[in-house]
Amino acid sequence: MKPRATADQTADQSGSTGVGPRVTVDEVSKVVGDVTLLAPVSLVVEPGQCVVVRGRNGIGKTTLLKIIAGLLEPTTGSVLIGDRRADERDQAIRGRVAALLGAPAAYRDLTLADHLTLIDATWGRDAQSCEERVDAALHQVGIGDLGGRFPHELSSGQGQLFRLALTLFRPADLLILDEPEQRLDTQKRRALAAILSERRDAGATLLVASHDPLLTDAIADEVLDLGWGEGNPEGAEGHADEVDDDPAGSP
Repeated sequence: MKPRATADQTADQSGSTGVGPRVTVDEVSKVVGDVTLLAPVSLVVEPGQCVVVRGRNGIGKTTLLKIIAGLLEPTTGSVLIGDRRADERDQAIRGRVAALLGAPAAYRDLTLADHLTLIDATWGRDAQSCEERVDAALHQVGIGDLGGRFPHELSSGQGQLFRLALTLFRPADLLILDEPEQRLDTQKRRALAAILSERRDAGATLLVASHDPLLTDAIADEVLDLGWGEGNPEGAEGHADEVDDDPAGSP
């Protein structure tokens, strides 16, 4: 395991707040009627660790991430973020978690920079240095020259980068991302891998659902394969594999 940060840090323009929480997932499942959306899964993610969740479409990756983020109640099992139950209504949980689970809300009459400024103000950051943080956050994801545009003026790829900027800008030490590589070309995916690796190495806890081998090789300490047990008596429980600390695919 690579060395990780062990001391609290002040939130910077990237949204990092320091060492992340331990995430404990214990026999979590989701069933609606006769349909199993997620077979039982157990998982522990340590601070400064990234777990990538893989599996075919419909196996329950997004459902698992929503449960961990506290957005969805599990049918069985429990999730702890640190020592608190995962619940988005809990202010302490909201203050730690930044999640990209579908398109976040965007306002037609606000520019990209306006959106980040709103987040900055919501979390009580220093107003005098807000413009500098916003500019740095947009440049970090490669859209620094688009701050004056409106969301509806963006291309598909630019829109995904904007959604990533919104998520990463929020002060958080637990990142939960559902296929963040969507609509990004190889160069942008490598840049995203570098950003997420930096957050992980600074001590944040990461859970990422991804189909992309490049991103997985670059950021994953472990891989959770949902559906690994399909066809076996145990069913479709997840199976976690460790990943080399210095994968060949790292940017």
